[in-house]
Amino acid sequence: MPEAPQRAGPGRARPAGHRLAFILRLVALVIAGVAACGCATLPPLEGRTQSRAATDTNGTRLGRALVPRVAPHPGLSGIHPLADSLDAFAARSLLARAADRTLDVQYYIWHDDISGTLLFDALREAAERGVRVRLLLDDHGSRGIDDTLAALDAHPNMEVRLFNPLVPRQARMIGYLTDFSRTNRRMHNKSFTADNQATIVGGRNVGDEYFGAASGVLYADLDVLAVGPVVKEVSSDFDRYWSSASAYPADRLFPAATPAQLEQLAAAAGRLESDPAALGYVQRVRQSGFATDLLENRLAMEWAPVRMVSDDPAKALSEAEPEGNLTYELRQIIGEPREKIDLVSAYFVPTAAGVAAFAAHVRRGVEVAILTNALESTDVAVVHAAYAKRRKDLLEAGVKLFELRLQHASAADHERSLVSGGSSGSSLHAKTFSVDSERVFIGSFNFDPRSMHLNTELGFVIESQVLAQRIRSVLEQQLPERAYRVMLSDEGELYWLEWRGSDVIRHDVEPGTSIWLRAGVWFMSLLPIEWML
Repeated sequence: MPEAPQRAGPGRARPAGHRLAFILRLVALVIAGVAACGCATLPPLEGRTQSRAATDTNGTRLGRALVPRVAPHPGLSGIHPLADSLDAFAARSLLARAADRTLDVQYYIWHDDISGTLLFDALREAAERGVRVRLLLDDHGSRGIDDTLAALDAHPNMEVRLFNPLVPRQARMIGYLTDFSRTNRRMHNKSFTADNQATIVGGRNVGDEYFGAASGVLYADLDVLAVGPVVKEVSSDFDRYWSSASAYPADRLFPAATPAQLEQLAAAAGRLESDPAALGYVQRVRQSGFATDLLENRLAMEWAPVRMVSDDPAKALSEAEPEGNLTYELRQIIGEPREKIDLVSAYFVPTAAGVAAFAAHVRRGVEVAILTNALESTDVAVVHAAYAKRRKDLLEAGVKLFELRLQHASAADHERSLVSGGSSGSSLHAKTFSVDSERVFIGSFNFDPRSMHLNTELGFVIESQVLAQRIRSVLEQQLPERAYRVMLSDEGELYWLEWRGSDVIRHDVEPGTSIWLRAGVWFMSLLPIEWML
């Protein structure tokens, strides 16, 4: 990439000839890059190693600990919600350390920050113990870590694959432009499975903002730790993604790594031992109590029928049959709601069809309540724009709308949150809903066109009144102090109600926002891009 031109100082205009020359050079570079990438192709998939999830793992440490707990509950899976961000990190770290045979890890985003580096090193340490580690990452969410992935892949007990990768590794944007129809589809799945005995599935990616280790934006999110029959479903699903036509071995995309690069990864994790921020975070994880409960087999479990739902990986190539889509499976399992729908979605884009569906539910007497991010708390304004233009229609249909206020939480904040009792965050990232206070979905699926038509997704449908009632009680009891209630005046204008103790404050414009932000969101709502959000 060319260096950015120096900014002209006050009163010193850049000569027109210099500006024109710079623009011409930039255009020439883009054209050359497009031409070069247009000739580049994905590597062949023939000869990939073949592997499947291990099935004889009852003798592992996890098997010996969990099989006796699962046995008294035939046909049921044990579920433990991971709403607290520290517990969510501890669970992954402990599973990596407890694994004896296999680790199968699948994510959309993985950052090389404190939590990402620590988990990378946990995978490396497992491989050093002889554990077979398979790491499958979406290429869109793994930018900037090619050297780390190449180093991990070089370990004899580790294999890394990238899902739907870009061919140019440096000029990634050019890859999007030259192959947009393919690269616009992403693997949004998230799972972390150890020895085919325990798995973590939900909304979190791997990064400090998801695990309460960041000093900036933190996410309120929700995963579940699961044991029992559903774990085998997740392992089988991982196998079909691992062997799919979109999963490319890292050694066919990156230059070969040297042993020194793997040592550098271990050294990077070692340097965190002297980093005050990392030390403080690790100490808070140890003090969470979750680690002790898990290791001593005291962790509370909700035993319930659990079904995994997942998109066919062929969806990423526009080749999946409708019956292979997660949305089709959800409809078959959940059926028609009778009384209530409680929906929590960080990125909620209902579209006209979605509004019509919610309106039809309300007309049948179903109560519909939806929680999403307020404009002041969202991290994707263009998604909010697509939602905002449907708000009046939803309210006129009788849907109850709530928008999460900006929560000023620090990494050390242990205040309980909206999503099943976890650490508070400054932005909602969870994706869950309950139906009729009987069934709960928890996973990666956002209620937007991208999740429905473009990305692949993964989640659980849990037949549990306990979990469903927990979501309902959160919406009923905690929303007044954490979220705005969006209302429609007699004149058809939106307003927001905020509860501060015994006081109720009315906002006639979106609270916590500037006129410029609202104007930008309005403009984005006019763009014909709803289908790809």
